[in-house]
Amino acid sequence: MQHLTIAVAGAGAISEFHLKGWQAQQGVTLAAICDPDQTRAQAQADRFGIPAVFTDMGEMLTAVRPDAVDIITPVGSHAPLVRQAADLGVHVMCQKPMTPTVAEAEALIADVGERVRFMVHENYRFRPHYAELARRIHAGEVGRLRHARLTVRSSSLMDYPGKVPFLLGRQPYMADFTRLLVFEVLIHHLDALRAILGEMTVTAVRLDRMNPDLKGEDVALVQLESADGALIQIDANISAPGHPPLPTDRLELLGELDTLIYDRDRITLLSQPDAVSLHDLTANYQACFTGAVTDFVEGLRTGRPFQTDRLDNLQTLRLMESIYRVAGVPI
Repeated sequence: MQHLTIAVAGAGAISEFHLKGWQAQQGVTLAAICDPDQTRAQAQADRFGIPAVFTDMGEMLTAVRPDAVDIITPVGSHAPLVRQAADLGVHVMCQKPMTPTVAEAEALIADVGERVRFMVHENYRFRPHYAELARRIHAGEVGRLRHARLTVRSSSLMDYPGKVPFLLGRQPYMADFTRLLVFEVLIHHLDALRAILGEMTVTAVRLDRMNPDLKGEDVALVQLESADGALIQIDANISAPGHPPLPTDRLELLGELDTLIYDRDRITLLSQPDAVSLHDLTANYQACFTGAVTDFVEGLRTGRPFQTDRLDNLQTLRLMESIYRVAGVPI
């Protein structure tokens, strides 16, 4: 087994789940972590037993010379940090979205070329329930798919009196995003749907806003069509009163032979109503981070393509951006 030395750039709230994913790997050493806030980086270093702390990624990579770096920073910093790692010959896993726009992603991919391996940490397709749906659809359990409907609900941006919305409490900068729900949340679902259904084309979009203090949308109705002609609908609202703060999903997959339904924590094939596949969503949340890290590690060791390689993820970015284009939102 090839031993890998890993450095981590970014010590914000989401880094906990990345770091747990790295700790689950065999033959991997977490050698260093950096963040402009040294106190925050030191706290994660102490918690996860990381020996070296930096405030600058370039200094960290030069000092440690890791095999790869996990970039867990705001989207606007991704491109320069990925380029910096590639210039030093360090493989990259970078949080989603790769860049704010498709044009920037295309330029970044061209600049990096084949100098290093480059994966985007887009992890919804690694969630065990979505991975199960993909396996079962690809195995032909419902026959040729004709119709799919995804419903996403949460109150994460709901403006309750005297209470900061859940998502803004964790990532306050999102209040200023002019592209919000599709860019920040549904991009995950789009990638999972691509893994299940294949490539899709956007045919109609309506975006709306329930929380008036936001600059971007918190409601989206999207209609798509798969390459095989299946009709797909996405109905999402993350300022939905009464719903939990974390998004809950329901996906109905109607084929010519049967219907497969995922609803919150269970998957059911309608012809076999008693054969319910139950999922622990709390465990699945960490599992998708660990799954993405595992895919990166195995890809580095074997040379096989990453599931969310930068070229594959570019297709998800293009799909996301096409939703805004159809809706008439400037890119």
